[in-house]
Amino acid sequence: MLVVHVLVHVKPDSIEAFKAASIENARHSVQEPGVARFDVIQQQDDPTRFVLVEVYRTAADPARHKETAHYATWRDTVAPMMAAPRRAVKYANSFPDEQGWDLVRT
Repeated sequence: MLVVHVLVHVKPDSIEAFKAASIENARHSVQEPGVARFDVIQQQDDPTRFVLVEVYRTAADPARHKETAHYATWRDTVAPMMAAPRRAVKYANSFPDEQGWDLVRT
């Protein structure tokens, strides 16, 4: 399992549009076989900051995700909304184990 946190800072006038585009991307992403989870979370004390929590089954699955039409649409839609370049941090999960992620799948 590979867990990726994508840290995003959007322009204040783009909050709602970014959120809508990201939720649409997430809805499609969780349908991909290599995606165990795809969350869009917004910082409470600074609504211009988001974290995309992406959980992939294998190290190859992020590349497959980036080949999808819904990712390309999201990427191109949100690019002008960014206040700063987005940044990804990769993690290895400790809990739950691989079977446990299927329990939280939407």
